[in-house]
Amino acid sequence: MNIHEYQAKQILAKYGVAVPKGKIAFTPAEAEEAAREFLADGNGVCVVKAQIHAGGRGKAGGVKLAKSKDEAANIARELLGKTLVTHQTGPQGKEVKKVYVEEGCGIARELYLGFVVDRSTQRVAVMASSEGGVEIEEVAERSPEKILKEFIDPAVGLQAFQARKLAFGLGIDKALVGKAVKFMTALYNAFVASDCSMAEINPLVVTKGGDIIALDAKMSFDDNALFRHKDIEGMRDLDEEDPKEVAASRFNLNYVALDGTIGCMVNGAGLAMATMDMI
Repeated sequence: MNIHEYQAKQILAKYGVAVPKGKIAFTPAEAEEAAREFLADGNGVCVVKAQIHAGGRGKAGGVKLAKSKDEAANIARELLGKTLVTHQTGPQGKEVKKVYVEEGCGIARELYLGFVVDRSTQRVAVMASSEGGVEIEEVAERSPEKILKEFIDPAVGLQAFQARKLAFGLGIDKALVGKAVKFMTALYNAFVASDCSMAEINPLVVTKGGDIIALDAKMSFDDNALFRHKDIEGMRDLDEEDPKEVAASRFNLNYVALDGTIGCMVNGAGLAMATMDMI
């Protein structure tokens, strides 16, 4: 199950992961009110972000800076109801039904940090890169040497030396290594405690003031563990999912909507793959 950025940041904040202040808005008036609060705090800028279950929002015009409350309201008015098309939505795109208004920050560096379950090692893998703000698939294809990896022993969890190794590998200033270790540890704790299958911070930002914060956040969860997390299950946004997949889930069926005219109904993953190979 996937959730929105603002929901992911709510979860991360509970575990001590540093995130900017933000408020969700369903109308231009609510966006204006949120911007008024953040601009009054002394920030010269705030950010209005479209909330959809897809990456690449910035390149598609779904993330914009506002220097006044009126500008924030106008951006929200432009985004709400708009169909946003990114490389992850497909050509049909997704309708924006809410925006997230967030305080601005002075960015010194943009990095990448992600936790994912690695099936080959049967461990949680940490991936980090100095190429923040870029899709990790692009980095892997173009500059694989820039992706740093650590594999976490589930018996002991993320160790401080592993986090320090990643921090030094990213070229983080020595004075900030302690903050980087604290950030990574908090993110790992959130990952494990929430039964995540993936947690991605892109970009992870080092600010001009020397803070390390999650400027964006994407989280997905193991559906089989949701019975332990009713609060997270309640964050499910059915408007972001295929209606056919939603209908199937009500009967505990795994359904994947695909293009074409051939349907495949199977019992078991091995049989599914063999049948698709024959087709």
